[in-house]
Amino acid sequence: MIEPLWTLPSLVAASGGVLDGTAAGDVRGVSIDTRTLRAGDLFVALKDQRDGHDFIAAAFAAGAAAALVAATYARRPGDGPLIRVDDTLRGLERIGVAARDRLSPDARVVAVTGSAGKTTTKEMLRSCLATLAPTHAADKSFNNHWGVPLTLARMPAGTRFAVFEIGMNNPGEIAPLSRLVRPDIAIVTNVLPVHIGNFVDGEIGIANAKAEIFAGLVPGGTAVIPRDNPHYPVLAEAARRAGARIASFGREAGASVRLVREETVAGGNPAVAIAATLADGNGRAPREISYGLAMPGRHNASNTLAVVAALDALGLDLDAALAPLAALSPPDGRGARHELATPEGVLLLIDEAYNANPASMAAAIETMAEIDDPRIKRKIAVLGDMLELGEQARQFHLGLEAAIDGRADLVFACGPMMRHLHDALPPDRRGGWQPDAAQLEGVVLAAVGAGDAVMVKASNGSGLGRIVAAIKKRFASADRSV
Repeated sequence: MIEPLWTLPSLVAASGGVLDGTAAGDVRGVSIDTRTLRAGDLFVALKDQRDGHDFIAAAFAAGAAAALVAATYARRPGDGPLIRVDDTLRGLERIGVAARDRLSPDARVVAVTGSAGKTTTKEMLRSCLATLAPTHAADKSFNNHWGVPLTLARMPAGTRFAVFEIGMNNPGEIAPLSRLVRPDIAIVTNVLPVHIGNFVDGEIGIANAKAEIFAGLVPGGTAVIPRDNPHYPVLAEAARRAGARIASFGREAGASVRLVREETVAGGNPAVAIAATLADGNGRAPREISYGLAMPGRHNASNTLAVVAALDALGLDLDAALAPLAALSPPDGRGARHELATPEGVLLLIDEAYNANPASMAAAIETMAEIDDPRIKRKIAVLGDMLELGEQARQFHLGLEAAIDGRADLVFACGPMMRHLHDALPPDRRGGWQPDAAQLEGVVLAAVGAGDAVMVKASNGSGLGRIVAAIKKRFASADRSV
């Protein structure tokens, strides 16, 4: 018999609330969305873009075991057990704290932040740790003020390893989430000009904001930070102030985990063979480790170095722990590849539509350019605006011309900022520009076909996910993820 996630009495106690109604059974999950709620879930009526209290009837109709509601909520016909709290987000946070508290003393928690690569690094860690012991990690990119406590609340008591992703758009958002998670290991993948329009002090402000992840580190915890990043000193100083042991990663000499070699495996799986040296700077002799990675791209190879540092800090057998990376595909929206059939041959779709910044955009273009497949005759980039870049937005978009030069045969662009790039490109590289994704969709569909590698990338708010979906629908008969 599967153990319940929570008993209703323990959930009431954890939330700091009061039970209104009769307990009907144990709680097997936690949901904030009635569209994905499963029977036996606790429904949390958050007030975010919409007021979750408007969906309580739908939650109980779908089989919710109980609902976490505001104390002022008026019970309605059909409502089941209600847990009344002062504020539903605060109640969810308290449940998350209780979930972290009930882990066994030998359980270990990892938190990941960074300007890019958070979700991919989280998924790498999940895949590595799940082969060794019960592992819990966030769904999708649940990394904000409600996603982190929700992930905590969903964590089973028997979890041995947990991996959390923590994001931010503004200063001061990471520290409180880190204090909820209380990680044993805190990773910063990188510091880049992402959301820079929200920081009056530029990249140094972003570095300080990312360093907030050390605020919740348990005593004696480990900070894993990028040695190659120009803001390494800021991150290292913050880690020292937190009393953390520092493990660095990168390509530079002096990194605790240093990349030695990366070789593309032509037509193979893994796509990349990696070798790195590992040393802790405390007298341990450096040793070389080798592993395979199914995800192409230098940025993904760099992400694995942070994973190696974290796994080593956990004291794990690296050969066994790293083996799953040889078969792990990129997540949707972050490099997932789909081979699609056309009457004349294959079309390769690369889905990078979830997020974008100047560095990740350049990395995605470079990775597309490295495709070595005789079936691919043309490489096409479909690019949307990178958001929250502030006064430097025009400059950053124009700067992509150098990344595209010699790497893309054709570029389609949408959004006011990408207009600057489109106009700067040579005429033979301009596939077309439209003000938004809806208007660009038909233009792209009319142009792509057999022999094309089509990479779609933008900030999520630019809406280019619809173009990914449209291409997949057009050629849905033989979608094969690779």
